Amino acid sequence: MNTYRVAQVPAANGLFEIVEREVPRPGPRHVRIAVEACGVCHSDAMFVAAGLPGTPFPLVPGHEIAGRVDELGNGADEMGWQVGDRVTVGWFGGSCGHCVPCRRGDFIVCDTLKIPGYSYDGGFAEAVVAPVDALARIPDELTAADAGPMACAGVTTYNGLRRSGARPDDVVAIQGIGGLGHLAVQFAAAMGYETVAIARGADKADFARQLGAHHYVDSTAGPVAQALQALGGAKVVLATAGNSEAIAQTVDGLTPRGELVVIGATADPMPISPLQLILKGRLVRGHPSGTAQDVQDTMTFAARHGIRPMTEILPLSEANTAFGKMMDGSARFRMVLTPA
Repeated sequence: MNTYRVAQVPAANGLFEIVEREVPRPGPRHVRIAVEACGVCHSDAMFVAAGLPGTPFPLVPGHEIAGRVDELGNGADEMGWQVGDRVTVGWFGGSCGHCVPCRRGDFIVCDTLKIPGYSYDGGFAEAVVAPVDALARIPDELTAADAGPMACAGVTTYNGLRRSGARPDDVVAIQGIGGLGHLAVQFAAAMGYETVAIARGADKADFARQLGAHHYVDSTAGPVAQALQALGGAKVVLATAGNSEAIAQTVDGLTPRGELVVIGATADPMPISPLQLILKGRLVRGHPSGTAQDVQDTMTFAARHGIRPMTEILPLSEANTAFGKMMDGSARFRMVLTPA
């Protein structure tokens, strides 16, 4: 093909339009990917709204990309990649390799981290060009629609849990069971934690247990911290819903030296007092996504344990509908765009 389609936003907060472009050629140590699926992440809204300085327009968002390599740039084969390989590209879209974090091997906090849909055209398209260090191999057991969300939502939750201080049989609470949280509950249960799901309303209890939760806390029924302490306290709370007030309400439910791991993004400050942390030696930290190897680890674990995202699939031509459903919360749980 000489041209390919993208869903682009012409200006900040604009509507998506389908346009055709010339097929891109991959440069050195890059590959072109024929996109088969791309998840719609809430972080895409930050770029569509020009929430980061220098956001380029027209903008092609999308950082939960799954597809097949269909052209190699110079040197890509020397890095072990071949045409036809099934790959994902997530929030980690490549690193510089020479800043201090990269020199220390902490590539996900690279000073100039490349993010698809911001640093270069993302996956709301029929094709995308990405650097080889951003690629993760998709296990045979996962479809493209399964794999795309694993490259951001999946790796963020799985990595956040495995890098926490929790050990098997510890009480681990997942705050929120939406796009991130419904995966986090599945991962936590499969990792051997005594898993608590926290959400609004008694009607979500059965669903939480279907995901693997051992306990359910209705945040509207009473103090969340008190409910967690009734279970012995949570060694770790993984906060997946971007609501600062709701996140802060879990802190007193932590055990001594318990840990609040925040992955639900919001710009609002969290109302937590130093005394809540000091007296019990508690820890609060943010957790970024994960490198391509972390994504590959996530997909391998998910394939082995039968963990899958719950998705609603729409064609690329309905990007406005998919994005709108993600924004208004009517998506259950991950919108995914496909070229067809």
